[in-house]
Formats: sequence, structure tokens, C-alpha cells
Amino acid sequence: MLHCIRSSSKNPLPNPRVSSLSLFHSPPSFPSPPSGPKCTTPNPNPYTATLHSLLQPLLVQVRVQEQYPDPGYYAPIFQFLTGLHKYLKIGRQVHGHMALRGFQPNSFLASKMVAMYASSGDLDSAVAMFERIPNPSVLLCNSIVRAYAKYGCDNKALHVYYKMHCNGLMGDNFTIPFVLKSCADLSSVGMGRCVHGQSLRVGLEFDLYVGTSLIDMYVKCGEISDAHKLFDRMCVRDVSAWNALIAGYMREGSICVAEDLFRRMACKNIVSWTAMISGYAQNGFADQALCLFDEMVKDDSEVKPNWVTIMSVLPACAHSAALERGRRVHNFARQIGLNSNCQVQTALVAMYAKCGSMVDSRHCFDRIPKSERNLISWNTMITAYASHGCGMESVSTFEEMVRAGIQPDAVTFTALLSSCSHAGLTDVGLKYFDCMRTLYSVEPRHEHYACVVDLLGRSGRLAEAMELINRMPMQAGPSIWGALLSACRSHRNLDIAEMAAKKLFVLEPDTSGNYVILSNMYAEAGMLEQVDNMRALLKRHGVKKNPGCSWIEINGKAHFFLGGDTSHPQAGEIYMFLEALPEKIKSAGYVPNTSFVFHDVSEEEKQHSLNTHSEKLAIAFGLLNTGPGVVLRVTKNLRICGDCHSATKFISKIYEREIIVRDVNRFHCFKLGACSCGDYW
Repeated sequence: MLHCIRSSSKNPLPNPRVSSLSLFHSPPSFPSPPSGPKCTTPNPNPYTATLHSLLQPLLVQVRVQEQYPDPGYYAPIFQFLTGLHKYLKIGRQVHGHMALRGFQPNSFLASKMVAMYASSGDLDSAVAMFERIPNPSVLLCNSIVRAYAKYGCDNKALHVYYKMHCNGLMGDNFTIPFVLKSCADLSSVGMGRCVHGQSLRVGLEFDLYVGTSLIDMYVKCGEISDAHKLFDRMCVRDVSAWNALIAGYMREGSICVAEDLFRRMACKNIVSWTAMISGYAQNGFADQALCLFDEMVKDDSEVKPNWVTIMSVLPACAHSAALERGRRVHNFARQIGLNSNCQVQTALVAMYAKCGSMVDSRHCFDRIPKSERNLISWNTMITAYASHGCGMESVSTFEEMVRAGIQPDAVTFTALLSSCSHAGLTDVGLKYFDCMRTLYSVEPRHEHYACVVDLLGRSGRLAEAMELINRMPMQAGPSIWGALLSACRSHRNLDIAEMAAKKLFVLEPDTSGNYVILSNMYAEAGMLEQVDNMRALLKRHGVKKNPGCSWIEINGKAHFFLGGDTSHPQAGEIYMFLEALPEKIKSAGYVPNTSFVFHDVSEEEKQHSLNTHSEKLAIAFGLLNTGPGVVLRVTKNLRICGDCHSATKFISKIYEREIIVRDVNRFHCFKLGACSCGDYW
């Protein structure tokens, strides 16, 4: 059973003995509407004026005639107060006025009171009011079902609904949509099908609201085919039905079907556009997400982005490392007044960090008022520092978060431990891991153990890493064995590497990187027979090595390069540049590391292979197409190899360029012959 949200009030209903009822025994507690020449407020509050007019009959009866107020006066007051949080106190006073005079509300009036309390955040009073009515009507049941559904008390909403049926009350087109929402939130498709059957029996399946809610329920429960069948049978389709179906197909990766639905929509709203943009971004189609966003912001577009759209498109900028596109989206958000939105600012923190600009990332974080920084904001900033290897900054941000009274969670510690690992803060990371459970009540999970294995492994403490794996309370997974294998590669421990690799061959047999690491270690050790065995194993399992791919954004356009790629229009210039590069950087101290290519080729072929790695092609293209002083930002789909890492340090020194490389693990900022990772990666 889910827990309900409770108000801070200890007395769910007003107590007539303690209620001040100042509204009726003294002048009204809200400003009276201005009148006559004494009025100094040009635009009086319309809510206050309306409320005053509704309360006036009660005031007249109580003060002047001193007669029992007509019950009919109360319902409009509670209905008007529904949704007006700041007038909840007045609603309680009116309720207290009823209680003081011994007036018991009927089911109709109780439904208005339940709606008023629930909409103002006082679920306790709403429930107490409902439970005091012996024979609730459909209208009253609707009010409490809606209240439960709104506050996530989904099991209670379903309980009331089925109790209605036991009492002979049939749900209507108001009840069923909220019940279906609860079914969707609980992912209870079985219960949803029961409600669907009941809606069929009362002739509501094709009611606009019920039909749309059924589609939404099936989509959220993963039954997209049932949702589409119902959608096809509907005579009249609300835009919400289209949107729910589009979001469902995007969620399961059926991009083409979602695109077809979107094209067929006669009337698209902001949700339609945002669902498509978000779907593209989440499925890795960053260019399509950005193009659709650009279409939205055109002057002749009828639908304009809102803060949800902004948050949906920013991950697309981050995925492509499209910093300039991200800046344009940021400028647009600023122009339409969304720059101060906490959620938008948090998304900007993540976008700038993933695009390689920690200065902008921190600036956006600092713009969030301290009182509005929530756990997500802090986690995003800590994660940003972690991805850039800024260990001390992650630690100081974590401590600042704790001082601000924010309780860390599992995500916080994953980012913090990862940051310590990449920065070489081994003892600091171990200290935080040891106090996770005792000091912060966060139970270590699989990802935390993976971070600590990586932490120990990077520092060469492989025996301790193995000891930790052996005493883990759960089975070690691919991330843990993968971290150990990578550490063995760095520290040349073939014995433990073989053990880790064998585990990985079982856990993820289709991941080529594991075979390649062990094969390279065998080659370095001169164990050529084992190298051939690894290649045969790869071939037998049909595993193909993932091709290295790097891209760089120049003037807002991304240019992609595969290892050894000659398809780019400037391939001739790029290769000419790279042919001359080794001699230039060798004079500065560069020595090619040919251990990162196959062993059974000549030394000259090995050096040529190294020279055509995708990141080098992207860097060469960047140097050829930008002026002095321009920062180059390169993204790679794999881990940057040791030789490319070494060569890029020398390139940054010789050409006096800052080069930022984002690989699958972290960022490397090369400047004046050094890397931000301190060669600890």
C-alpha cells in the first residue's frame, strides 16, 4: 500500500471549540473590494471580490438576522475556494462555522469540501470528510478518487472505486479516467483491463476522456499494441490520445511509427512537439531533435517551446557535444524568460558539462538560488565535476550540499566515488564509501562497488580490489569485472586480467573490448599463441570490434570520422597533415606506443595505423579549419587510446591549442603539453 501525503495539521477537521471563526465574529480577514472615490487600487483582486460576494449572504444572516444559514450558501464558497491554496484558512473557517452550528453536510456538499481540501494540499482533512459521510454519492466518491490519484495513493483510489461497485454505484466519465491513472502509475495492466471492461459495459469506452485515459494507461503499462487498436477504433480522438501514443512509441524506440503519427496529426500542441523532441533525444537521434526544435522556434511556427521543451532538447545538444547549439538554446530560453527556471538551469548545468565547458556549467549552477537548489541540482553539479576528473571540486560541492541540509542519495555517491577514482583520491573515496551506510543511511549498491573497484584498481591496489569483490553482498557484474580488467591492463597484471576476462566472456560475450584488452596484454607479453586464440574466439562467437568514431563541431556543424576514414571531403588535406605530424611531435619528445595495434604487422604499418585513429583525424581537421587560439572539442565513442593521449599532449604544445577530448569515460583537457587527468585515467 502506497503512503499518502499528509498535511502538517494535527487536526484534520476544524474543531468548533477552538476555531476562532474570526470571519464571522469580526471584520472579514481578507481585504474588502475597494469602492467609491477613496479607492487607491486601480486593479482590485478579482478573487477577493468574488469571495466577498459569496460570503456576504452568510455574514448578513449571522450578524443581522441571526438565523440558521441556508445550506445552499456553503457549496458555492467551497467550490470557489477549490485550487486557491492561499485561501485554505478561510475554507477551514467556513467549515468551522458549519460545525459550530451543528450543521452536517450532505453528500453533495461534502464532495465540494473534499475537493477544496485536496486541491489545497490538505489530504488528511479531505479523507476525514469523506469518511464521515455514511452513504457517499458518485460525486463524492469521484472527489476522493481524484484526491487519492493526485497524491499518489493509487491503491486507495482503486479501493474506493471497487467499493463503489460493491455498493451499486457505477463510475462515470469522471471517475474512470482517474482510476485508470492509478492503474498506470501502479503499472497494473490487469486492473486496467478490468476497468476497461467495466467502461465497456456502461458504454464509456469511446467517451473522449475515458478513451484517451485507456490509451494512456495501456501505453504506460507497455501494452502499445492494445493502445493503438483502441486508438484506431475511436471515432473522435483528442490531441491527448495522439500524444500518448506518440510518447509510447518513442519510449519503445519505434521512431518511424511515432513520426508517422506526428505527421498525420491535424492539430499539434506543445505536448506533441515536445514528445517528439524528447523521444528523438532519448533514442540518440540528436540531429532530428535539434532540427525539430529549430522548426518550432521559427517566426511562423504556431507552437512555441516552453520550459519542458527546453529541458527535452538540451540532452540532444549534450549527446552531440554541440556546444554552440546548446548556447543558442540557452539564449532562446533567456529571451523567453526561462533562464531563472531551476529545472532549466539544472539541465543547462548538465548540457554545458557534457559539451566540455565547466566554466559555463558552474555559472549556471551558481545562478540557481541557494533556497531552490534541490538534490537533483547538487547531483548534477557533482556529476559534472566527476566527468571532468575534478575530484576536489566534487568533494567540496558534496560537503557544501551536506551543509545546506540536503540528504545525499545513491546517485550522489556514485558521482562522488567516480570523481575520486578519476582524480586519484583513493583514500578520500574509501572514506566516503565506508560512511555511506553509517553516516548517510545510503545502502551501497552494485554501482558503488564498481566505483570502489575502479578506485582501487587505478591506484594499483589490485589485491584489495579482488578482496572487495570476494566479500561483496551481491554477485559482481560486468561493470565491476570490467573496471578490474582495465586496471590490470594499466598495471600489466596478466593473472588477474585473465580471471576478470573469463568472467566477462560469460557475462557479456558480445562485447569486443574485453577480448581486445586481453589480446593486447598477451601481445605485450609475447604470448602470440594466446593472441591467435583470442582472435579465433572472437571469430567463433561472431563478435566484431566496435569501430572508433570521433566527431568535432566546427561553425555549428558536426564532422564525423572513423578510424582510417578517407570519405571526408578534406581527407587529402587531413592525411597530408597527419603524415608530417609525427616528425614534428617526435622532435618535442613524442614516442609512438605501438602496443595499441595488432602485433602481426610491420612497425611502419603499426605507426600508420596509430596515425589514422579517429580522434587524430578529428583533431587534424580542427587544426586545419580554425584559427589560432580556438579551442578544439572532440568526442569519441570509445576510450581514448594511450598513444593518442600522448600525441595530443604534444600537439597542444606545438600548436598552442587547447584540445578537449570527451571519451566514453571522461573529459581530457589538453593544454600546453599536459592533460587535466594528470595521466591518471
